[in-house]
Amino acid sequence: GYASAQSDLGVMYSIGEGVPKDYVAAYMWHNLAAAQGVETSKKLRDLLEKDMTPAQIAEAQKLSREWKPKK
Repeated sequence: GYASAQSDLGVMYSIGEGVPKDYVAAYMWHNLAAAQGVETSKKLRDLLEKDMTPAQIAEAQKLSREWKPKK
């Protein structure tokens, strides 16, 4: 639930830094951070949408809704 860390993960997945490039995962992490008020993640999430199919966006939104922090 750390918004800045979620935003960082979104960047990492969007460019493939240390993890495989994955726009669905990047969108999910940016969406979670954006929901906590990270403005940069809102902008980056919206930019990612331009390179994603509607099915990918729907999957990323579904993953965002289902995401639960590990305890």
